[in-house]
Amino acid sequence: MAILLAAAAFCATLTGGFVALRARRARYLVLGLAAGVMLGVVAMDLMPEALELAGHRVFGVPVAMLTASAGFLTIHVLERSLAIHRGHEGAFESHRHSLQSVGMLAGLGLVVHSVLDGIGIGLAFQANAAIGVTVAIAVVSHDFADGFNTFTITTLYGNARRRALTLLLLDAVAPVVGAVLASLISVPQGAIGGYLGYFAGFLLYLATSDILPEAHANHPSRLTLLCTVGGVAFMWVVVGLSQ
Repeated sequence: MAILLAAAAFCATLTGGFVALRARRARYLVLGLAAGVMLGVVAMDLMPEALELAGHRVFGVPVAMLTASAGFLTIHVLERSLAIHRGHEGAFESHRHSLQSVGMLAGLGLVVHSVLDGIGIGLAFQANAAIGVTVAIAVVSHDFADGFNTFTITTLYGNARRRALTLLLLDAVAPVVGAVLASLISVPQGAIGGYLGYFAGFLLYLATSDILPEAHANHPSRLTLLCTVGGVAFMWVVVGLSQ
């Protein structure tokens, strides 16, 4: 099941790349919805499950909260240190003729974190099927943004369309690879709880620092905001029905 849902992430990534190539205006609403879905998964499913599985404390703080902080900081440090932050299109416009390797590095960075997405799906299913499904929904939602950004940032740094499409394909395959890897190992429940907390911090960063700013960049829209609220509400319903 984890691998099958990771295949849905494969389709979402390719769809995001297609939108980047053809229908750029529609992305704002989809990105707003994706951010809401991710926030809903973090607050209503991942963190409660992580606290239950890894609720013991270290120096007065639950392990799941520590790993959530680590997940948030990990991707923040990586994006800042490697200059792969997926900012707005305008921010990259002045660098269009910069070294093409920067664009390739950015695209490869997105591929790596898509592998982690797939691992997150696989380990979530080791916790239980319900949380596996909700994590997969979050991954599928934000992999649309991944596909969009993989194509966009690679071409903005002057790389040829063929090279951008190659990276897009790698990014689409990456969650499936991660899910397969996770299915080959058995992880103790406490460790799964710690990882779910880590993955929650990971998703929280992507939703708040990447996707939401991009959804509203140069395109203020009440409808986009409504989509974000709707995404959170949707996950509330999904989690409630899965209990």
